[in-house]
Amino acid sequence: MTTRRTIDPIGALFGLGIPVLCAVGVVWLTSAWTPRLPSEIATHWSGTAADSFGSPMSTAWTMALLILLIGGGCCAIAALAQAQLMMRRYMLVIGLTVTFLMLAVQVATLASQLDVTDPADVRFPAWSLGVGTVTGAVVGWVGARLLRDGRPRTPATRRPDPSLPRGPAELPLVEQVGTGTGTTAVVALVVLVPVVLVCGALGSVWPILVAAPLLIVVLGLLRFTVTVDETGLSVRNLGADAVFYGIDEVVGAKVTRTRPFQDWGGWGMRVKGRGRYGLVTNTGPALVVTTESGQEFTVTTRRAQEMAGALNTLADRRDPD
Repeated sequence: MTTRRTIDPIGALFGLGIPVLCAVGVVWLTSAWTPRLPSEIATHWSGTAADSFGSPMSTAWTMALLILLIGGGCCAIAALAQAQLMMRRYMLVIGLTVTFLMLAVQVATLASQLDVTDPADVRFPAWSLGVGTVTGAVVGWVGARLLRDGRPRTPATRRPDPSLPRGPAELPLVEQVGTGTGTTAVVALVVLVPVVLVCGALGSVWPILVAAPLLIVVLGLLRFTVTVDETGLSVRNLGADAVFYGIDEVVGAKVTRTRPFQDWGGWGMRVKGRGRYGLVTNTGPALVVTTESGQEFTVTTRRAQEMAGALNTLADRRDPD
């Protein structure tokens, strides 16, 4: 019997270790800088003017707790090797972006108040928003690329049901799903135009530094490449395999019609009960793949009939031993 890994070391390092280090770092740095800080530091700004104050250490502990609860809470799932890989990647990128955003703002606001007599005169270091967002998104993307799929894979012991689709197909079958080029351009314009106007009004580029990396990540998470070939079914996202079901574990593939919000409660990567996952990006035909381990994966695609037929035909050819 083989022991399946339940914890991904890379996921634990990025999803748990980094938020903990950031939280500890905030407390340690504040303690080290306390002799050079005012007894009460600026903790909140209205525009660029400080309007709320608090003690350095209480502020540090509050920020450390927020980093652990919000940032760490989002990306902790990355450590669970058997959880859905695509979901682990999503949450790691989001969680580390939030973590580094809070870390950068806290460090920058502390640094701006070193050796200051009146913290009310300190202006909010807006540049820290851009630095934190970019750093978090980059670190999150690197960690997401390094995650490994620990999903249990059980070799199939039966052929697909004879009533399921069959058919020869010229492999590979590839389709891009999610937002198209036109939709992507519209979303980008809707987000960036107001941000550019804000930059002009404030006379600063920091809003674009925050919005641009977030927009890139969001748009990347909305586009997927679905492929069926001799090895099985794969879905790529952000330049890496996010979902893979090998032909040796497939016990059947069928075609259904699905509606993202009515059937799945939303658009994109969804979970519906234990072991039931869906990548639903539009109303219409969908490929449903079932594995020997009991998992069921649904993906909306115009080529559902071809893909189901190809997968069942490939599964029929498996060595019975």
